[in-house]
Amino acid sequence: MLPKVFLMAKPVLEHIEKQDHKAYFVGGCVRDLLLERPIGDIDIATSASPAFIQKIFTKVIPVGIEHGTVIVRHNNESYEVTTFRIDGNYSDKRHPDSVQFIDNIDKDLERRDFTINSLAMDLNGNMIDLFGGINDIEKRVIRTVGNGYERFTEDPLRIIRAIRFSSQLGFTIDPKTFQEMKDVSSEIKTLAIERIANEFTKLFAGNDVNRALTYVKDLQIERYLPVFCDFPHILSSLPASIRPLQSFAEVIALFHLVNPTIEVSRWVKEWKCSNKTKQEAIHLVEAYFHFESHGMDPWLIYRLTPAFYEGFIRISENITQTTTIRLQEMKAIEQQLSIHSKEELAFNGYDLMTLFPERKRGRWIQNLLKRIEFNVVSGKLENNKKEIKEWIKWNPPETN
Repeated sequence: MLPKVFLMAKPVLEHIEKQDHKAYFVGGCVRDLLLERPIGDIDIATSASPAFIQKIFTKVIPVGIEHGTVIVRHNNESYEVTTFRIDGNYSDKRHPDSVQFIDNIDKDLERRDFTINSLAMDLNGNMIDLFGGINDIEKRVIRTVGNGYERFTEDPLRIIRAIRFSSQLGFTIDPKTFQEMKDVSSEIKTLAIERIANEFTKLFAGNDVNRALTYVKDLQIERYLPVFCDFPHILSSLPASIRPLQSFAEVIALFHLVNPTIEVSRWVKEWKCSNKTKQEAIHLVEAYFHFESHGMDPWLIYRLTPAFYEGFIRISENITQTTTIRLQEMKAIEQQLSIHSKEELAFNGYDLMTLFPERKRGRWIQNLLKRIEFNVVSGKLENNKKEIKEWIKWNPPETN
């Protein structure tokens, strides 16, 4: 019996087939079913045109209709439905210049990147395997469909996708396919860096990230990547065994800690990352440097956003190559904190100005509040006005 995610999508295929069209589950969902991996998006290929799909379903989003793709909404779930097609040339190294819709799935499967992604399955669970994808899954091998040189020339991102799949699935890359990747590798420099960053994020998150990084080094891909091209030995500077990371911010933080001369801001700028990624990377780096100097103390936990606890652990484990930090320990320290933000301090800037009416506003207020905040968090000072006021008597603001 098919897993629940397929059964939920089955009515979409049934409705298409009732209209005298063919429909199949395709791609990664079929591959992951065979691998008994968690199944993500359910993709559907069909002989019906996008216009016909829009006609027979009430909720359709035309996300890529020029390439035959629409999103069908069914029972609050989204399913990408794409018409069988043949692709034209890829002059932009990403999208086909033209597509020709067809009514047979054979040629549609022929245009796909790797054999493990070229499988189709009907609504009864019967497989269509024209290129030996099932055999390659059993052998745990990544191999292109047809001519690898053509596949990688069409879209050089497939080179990095192959390495990413090796990391996620623990597969080896077929020697012939690997040579074809090497032959086309210089085309990587034509890719938008955002697309590469997306693949690298998944690559570093894979359980076999070390195998993948070996492929990256063997292909010398770093020659065509921002920052890496100016620091070609940085990959070799990584610890001997990398543990998976879960965000590109963690990747940046790791590389900065390996080579602090390359600022986080440079990684962010040249890889065109979001401000959110920048702030997360900085957060993780600052937390690690504090940990390196002071160990796991209340100030570290106070300053570190709880959402980044696990990322901090991953970064620390990669740098120290040990597993001495426990999430439970971090949460226990958090629960014992007397305050969780400076807004909870019993003393504020207005209180300081009242205490020192003769002094003009200035940086002294911020500096003194920071000292109070640190001492309260560190457990050296109780968070009440009387205690803080007494402490200030013996620790007055610095004179200008």
